[in-house]
Amino acid sequence: MNFRKKQTLAFIFVFFFSISFSQTTSSDSLRGEFTYLLQYRPNTLSRENVSKELFSLQISDKRAFFTSENKLKFDSIFAEQFNSKRNGFNIDMRGLPPSKFKFLIIQTNDNSQFYEAVGMTLLSYNNPVIRDWKLIDETKVINSINCKKAVVSYKGREWTAWYSTEIPFPYGPYKFSGLPGLIVKITDKTGDYDFELVKSVSSSKLKGKVVRINEARYHNAKLVTKEELIQATKNFRENAKYELERMGTVFSDDQNKQKTSETEKKGYNPIELE
Repeated sequence: MNFRKKQTLAFIFVFFFSISFSQTTSSDSLRGEFTYLLQYRPNTLSRENVSKELFSLQISDKRAFFTSENKLKFDSIFAEQFNSKRNGFNIDMRGLPPSKFKFLIIQTNDNSQFYEAVGMTLLSYNNPVIRDWKLIDETKVINSINCKKAVVSYKGREWTAWYSTEIPFPYGPYKFSGLPGLIVKITDKTGDYDFELVKSVSSSKLKGKVVRINEARYHNAKLVTKEELIQATKNFRENAKYELERMGTVFSDDQNKQKTSETEKKGYNPIELE
């Protein structure tokens, strides 16, 4: 890709984020801050391949924010670089940490709202809080935390959760909430997805702090269905490839890469199966 094409794409990227990061940040006071480790198998045909990523769950008085730690770092580093180079155009993308999970989920007592940017459009869809948890008379100590067991069938997977009433927040990782205590660990029956609490910040250290999620990640989102968001993402990727080809970018038709791509598609293993 030549210099002019790189400049064009970079300009679009920076223009979008300069608008986003000019907005004020959330004033939600922090009541709890927790870090979860997700271990998952992205492809069922390569079960030895286990990926990992850290996620942040930030809880305020009436809602909880769940997003990738790398996404938070990306926002922070980008904002720092953009503000320090406001009169220049050079943004060093090499220092920005990658994440395979671009979404933000905001949980309340009534629902979980899913947010994701598709191109320059912020889309969102709604899920009701899980109400059909089955509480099991079984306990376990996980990372020195006393936990109780609950199970649920959700989006094509059977999940086992361990929650603690000693941490009285009805939230957990991803869209999992509605239990009488914080979810400490939740695993699907196949072991393909596992979230576990690995770090928490004591309440004494949260005084005066606010949720570290930029409001641009969830304000003024267009409400759609989950299916519409998936289709919009597919359309955007196809259009982006077309624009790059129109600008002269040549994509390799290497047969081995095509075969790998087909294998990845056949074994694609999303967290929600339906």
